[in-house]
Amino acid sequence: MRIGILGLGRIGAFHAETLSALDAVESLVVADPVADAAKAAAERYGAQVADSPEALLAAGVDGLVIAAATDAHPELIRAGTAARVPVFCEKPVARTMAEGVGVLRDVRESGVPVQIGYQRRFDAGYAAARDAVRAGELGALHTVRCVGLDPAPPPAAYIAGSGGIFRDCSVHDFDILRWVTGREVAEVYAVGGNRGADYIREAGDADTTGAVLTLDDGTLVTVSNSRHNARGYDVRMELHGFADSLAVGLDDKLPIRSAEPGVTFPEGTPHDFFMDRFAAAYRAELTAFTEVVAGTRPSPCTVEDALEAGWIAEACTLSLREHRPVTLAEVRTTT
Repeated sequence: MRIGILGLGRIGAFHAETLSALDAVESLVVADPVADAAKAAAERYGAQVADSPEALLAAGVDGLVIAAATDAHPELIRAGTAARVPVFCEKPVARTMAEGVGVLRDVRESGVPVQIGYQRRFDAGYAAARDAVRAGELGALHTVRCVGLDPAPPPAAYIAGSGGIFRDCSVHDFDILRWVTGREVAEVYAVGGNRGADYIREAGDADTTGAVLTLDDGTLVTVSNSRHNARGYDVRMELHGFADSLAVGLDDKLPIRSAEPGVTFPEGTPHDFFMDRFAAAYRAELTAFTEVVAGTRPSPCTVEDALEAGWIAEACTLSLREHRPVTLAEVRTTT
């Protein structure tokens, strides 16, 4: 098949490399506002260069991968579905939930499959945890703990346009929480602070947050996120049930050290970046997209899924700002 890629920044270039190595992908068509980025990808992967999204779609692509700036996501998703081309788009669907709801309505009307990029759904550990929960191996859950810690904050320009840590960072935990447990969040209470980079505080954002989420069956969830974790990139989940407990992310590259005498775990070099921690998941995610393009499977992460994680982020953002519990019903609009 022939896949088009719009946007060749850090993640777009990574996707180009991944797609070029998949057996199902015969050729790539690429476009980026920075001509040198498109030219470099074309030279490296033998891709065709298009000078605009319209030209790319007119080049006869079977699927479209969107890795452009967030502001462009709604327009590009609509362009792909209008051309009857299955779409893969990195999260978020749009900068605001109102825009996202509009995109959802248009996608539903088009009937064209759209997959949103939440790569943790394709990580082997999270998939095994989901299987264990669905099989009843843990019994009824009572506690879930999610951790997502970046080794260092992104640049100031990124922070200014990120929408805040809950919408940009925590939303991955919110999505995987729903996917693994099969439950919905009913209420949140969030706190946050700034102990590091001044430009994050100046942007009105927090660099470290904690949230307590109550699921619709009463399960309690804690979600801890920070832009500062000097030892590396730390992403984990613990699930505690009445029959057993299970953890995701406890491997030898876990970026933490034990204070217990004689304990050597973890012994490996710590994960230092999300592309390191989730390299295999990204490959599996794009392999799944080629199956969506081929018509052999439905979208494994729909626009609806992405918006559900977004509503949790909205509730946490409001809770942090107003220092109070917030229900999902309070922030949600009809979709």
